[in-house]
Amino acid sequence: MTDYKAFTLEKRDHVTQVTLAGPGKGNAMGPDFFAELPRIFQALDADPETRAVVLAASGKHFSFGLDLPAMAPLFGPLMEPGALAEPRTNFHREIRRLQGALSAVADCRKPVVAAVQGWCIGGGVDLIAAADIRYASEDAKFSIREAKVAIVADIGSLHRLPPIIGEGHLRELALTAKDIDAQRAEKIGLVNDVFADPEAALAAAHATAREIAANPPLVVQGVKDVLNRERAATVDDGLRYVAAWNAAFLPSHDLTEAIGAVFEKRDPEFKGR
Repeated sequence: MTDYKAFTLEKRDHVTQVTLAGPGKGNAMGPDFFAELPRIFQALDADPETRAVVLAASGKHFSFGLDLPAMAPLFGPLMEPGALAEPRTNFHREIRRLQGALSAVADCRKPVVAAVQGWCIGGGVDLIAAADIRYASEDAKFSIREAKVAIVADIGSLHRLPPIIGEGHLRELALTAKDIDAQRAEKIGLVNDVFADPEAALAAAHATAREIAANPPLVVQGVKDVLNRERAATVDDGLRYVAAWNAAFLPSHDLTEAIGAVFEKRDPEFKGR
């Protein structure tokens, strides 16, 4: 397997484990993550020896979400006074690139089983929403956190979660940006099952992946293709819309305040400007 900065890969008995490995704190999603994720899943899609994928994470937490300090240059030109068409066009292109990285997980013909422990925040929820099956340990906590940092979530959770958890639960989580524990996540269908500890959740993910891998691979791929067909156009349309919306409306005093609060380790004060 190719060496990666943000992931490690291990393949055994037709199951490949893809593990988030930093380099940011809490497996935060930075430039390396977004560059490597699509390459990995496109390669797995084409690998005849891989029939199922386990998506896991190193350390105590699955992911703290977007690595704001590392990704801050993405926002910089857009926040300059009087930013016109060029920075907005460039920002729109970058959003589409980030969306494409997570879509590579959803589009991979090999089923993906995620095992979550600790915090799964923002982009982490976007990532597991692109998986086919999700398991969690009892210590797992989830948050669609973007509203708290003055951002409309734009890389998948708002579009992939409605058929998973339903509109009502999604609206509650996205509009409040609240945290929920593993038990609540299981109750609303965000995860399929909850296990006593991270090791048990990962073991369950591998057991399910092996069950999938034991079935005829082309039939498994066909099942996933048929299931994806119903929502593929809706998800793609939604991703295109939110990319355009954020390119037009994301720059704000509230966003500047949110980013400043992160760097200064204080609570933000939003004024709706």
